[in-house]
Amino acid sequence: MKWDQQGDHSRNVEDRRGQTPSGGGLRAHGGKLSLGGLLLIVLVAVGRNFLGGSSGGGAGAGDMNAAVNDALENVGREPAGTGAPPSPADDPDLELKKFSSALLDDIQEFWTADFKRHGASYDEAKLVLFAHATESACGYAGSEVGPFYCPGDARVYLDLSFFRELHQRFGAPGDFARAYVIAHEVGHHVQNLRGDSERVERASRRNPRVANEQSVRLELQADCYAGVWAHSSSERKNLEPGDIEEGLGAASAVGDDRLQKQATGHVNPETWTHGASAQRVSWFKKGFESGDVAACDTFAAAP
Repeated sequence: MKWDQQGDHSRNVEDRRGQTPSGGGLRAHGGKLSLGGLLLIVLVAVGRNFLGGSSGGGAGAGDMNAAVNDALENVGREPAGTGAPPSPADDPDLELKKFSSALLDDIQEFWTADFKRHGASYDEAKLVLFAHATESACGYAGSEVGPFYCPGDARVYLDLSFFRELHQRFGAPGDFARAYVIAHEVGHHVQNLRGDSERVERASRRNPRVANEQSVRLELQADCYAGVWAHSSSERKNLEPGDIEEGLGAASAVGDDRLQKQATGHVNPETWTHGASAQRVSWFKKGFESGDVAACDTFAAAP
C-alpha cells in the first residue's frame, strides 16, 4: 500500500524500546487484551501445555484458562533493554517504525473526520512501541501478549517483532496485514470512546456466561472498523493490488478456531474470545464493502 515514508515519528508515537519496566502483573483495567494479546498468549500457552501432551479431546475452558494463567505468570521474564531506543542509523526496525507511525496518523485522521461528521470529537490514541516488556495502565506486559489496546491510558502497545511473527508464524505477510493489526487496535480505541467497551464489561459482569460471546462481538466490531478505514484508504487510492487479500489473510490467520487447531489439534468454540477465521474475514469485508460504521453493529447481528 502507499504510505508517507518521509517521517519516522508521529506525535502520537512513544518509542520505549530500550527502556526497562519495573515489573508487575498484567491486569484488567476497564477492558481486555485485543487481537494479538489473548490470541498470542493462547497460541503460546496452549502450545506449551497441550501440544504433544494431549491424547484426544479438545482443551476445555478450564484447561485454556490454566494455560493462559501459566503464560501470564511468565510474561516479561525476558530481559528488557536499558536506555534509549536505537538511533535511526542503528535501528533494524526503522522501516516498521516509520510504517506504524504513518499508518497510525492515517487511521486517526479518518476517525477524526468520521466523528466530526457525526457531531462528536475524536480524542487521539497513542501508540507505544516497546521491546520485550513494558508498563501500561493495564499492568506489566511482555512481548508474549502481542499487540493490545489499554483503555486505561488510551494507548495501543506494540512490539514490532510481532510483525515478523505475523509473517513467519501466522503466515500473514505484507504491509496491509500489518496495517490491519494497527487499524484493529485503533478500532478498540473507537469502541472505548463510544462506550461500547464499557457496555460489554457491564454486561459481562452482570452475566458471566455471556462474557465470551460479548468479547467475540467486540473483537468482530473492531475488525469491521478496520475494514471501514480500509474502504476510505481505497477511495483515496492508497491501496495496491493484493492489499485487501493481505488484510483478509491476517484476519483469517488470527481466528480462534485456526489458532486452537494449530495449538491443540482440536477446536472448542465455547472458549473463543475473538471469533472464528470466517467471522473475522466476514466482518472485515462488511466494513470494507460498505465503508459505513453503522454496518458494524455486531451486537445486533445474529449470533
